[in-house]
Amino acid sequence: MKAWAAPVSFASVWDRAVAGRADETFLIFEAPSGDVARWSYGDFDAAVDRVAGTLGVLGAGPGSAVHLALTNSPTFIAVWLAASRLGAWIVPSDPLGRTPELAGHIGCTRPAVGLCAGDRAGIYRAAVAEAGRGDLAVIEIDEADTTLAPFDASPLASTDRSEPDLHDRAAVMFTSGTTGRPKGVEVTQANYAFAGKVMAEAAGLTPDDRQLVVLPLFHANAQYYSFASAIWTGASVALMPAFSASGFLPAAARHSATCASLFAAPIRMILARGGPVSGLRLRHCWYAQNISADQHATVAEWFGCRPRQLYGMTETIPAVLTDEAADPHHASMGRVSPGCSVDVQDATGASVEPGVVGEVVVGGEPGITLFAGYLDAPGITEASFRGDWFLTGDRAVRDGTGRHYFDGRRSDVLKVSGENVSIVEVESTLSEHPAVLEAAVVGRADDIRDEVPVAFVVAADPSAVPTLDELHAWCEQRLAKAKRPATITLIDELPRTSVGKIRKFLLAEQASAPVP
Repeated sequence: MKAWAAPVSFASVWDRAVAGRADETFLIFEAPSGDVARWSYGDFDAAVDRVAGTLGVLGAGPGSAVHLALTNSPTFIAVWLAASRLGAWIVPSDPLGRTPELAGHIGCTRPAVGLCAGDRAGIYRAAVAEAGRGDLAVIEIDEADTTLAPFDASPLASTDRSEPDLHDRAAVMFTSGTTGRPKGVEVTQANYAFAGKVMAEAAGLTPDDRQLVVLPLFHANAQYYSFASAIWTGASVALMPAFSASGFLPAAARHSATCASLFAAPIRMILARGGPVSGLRLRHCWYAQNISADQHATVAEWFGCRPRQLYGMTETIPAVLTDEAADPHHASMGRVSPGCSVDVQDATGASVEPGVVGEVVVGGEPGITLFAGYLDAPGITEASFRGDWFLTGDRAVRDGTGRHYFDGRRSDVLKVSGENVSIVEVESTLSEHPAVLEAAVVGRADDIRDEVPVAFVVAADPSAVPTLDELHAWCEQRLAKAKRPATITLIDELPRTSVGKIRKFLLAEQASAPVP
């Protein structure tokens, strides 16, 4: 692995970009109305100081958390950078998450300030109450607002800026890992900077590039691959409030975007609902997860560039595998990214030969080039490593040229439109219904979303079986959209082995069988 000799903080990377690119465009935001606002690096830095001043008055400071339940918006970016400047850390949650999920995040991170959209404030304040945080300062915002109106305290003075350490926490992002319930991934100041450096180099980013961001900011992808790399380079970002399959290419043309990042599922949606447009300047596009050769060829024709696959996790910080620009392969996860260390190993920790399937493991320094650990879970953190290698739980095979090809994942995590969905969490939610005895969830292939969860439920009382509408409503109230079962089947009993283990392969076969 090529050594990264001089780790730096994310706060210092932002300051460097502002100093060198003060008058150059940093952010373009297109509101749902179609109105467009622009900020230079210098202008946005002044907004960051204003946001930091308000957060500071409300109690945010070094070592404290700021919780965000926001869609893509200038406020999200300003709060992220302001927290970094204060030495605080952000906790981004799915803005459309339900009360129990938001309450869980708020309860275990104890934020000083919380931010939500005004039109979702009821759900958010219910989560605050459920978490026992009636004292939490909550800022309700209009996500289309470009004036950052609620942040009206005196701007943070330069003399009051924190000087964060490399290992200082900069974020906790919750992910459904390979062990079930979502875990809080601790991301440091050095982590964000390292992500920006690696992804900028892998994409060949220059200050003249413009990232188009359509993926949600509460995910690592948009933060690591798009924003951090742009800030590292001094490039600009065109931020859209949400992904639109039919609107993606027109937006890329409208804002002169040169770079983008997607998942396989959105690409398939674009192919189904979009079409070629003129005036594109795209030269580069990342995507995660496989698409077919025909899909890749069509996308390359429409985009005007050949999309490149990558592989990474919230825990790995940058994408540790990235395909090459010269000759991308539609089914390859790519080769080891610059500055990263990846191996494919068997269960004993030995490297496997090319052509042999093994587990993808990632090397690095926790808190610098790898995540710092799981929040308040040292045992889980320790179990996720074998020696110096982080165990991803994903299987792959590599060829003699160093290209990697995905070969499946641990069975308790599904990839739904690029999101990790823990089947344990879905099963637990269904099993909490008073009329449910037990539930089992499997994945079913989906042409658009890659996979979807499918549930099988056994009633607690056969004479008082819950309705399917009741079960779907139960899930809708408690689970984010990607986690909700696409179908629920009521059955008398779950198939089991002689020792009582559920024979999930039989359920998977049933879930995949054509509907008569």
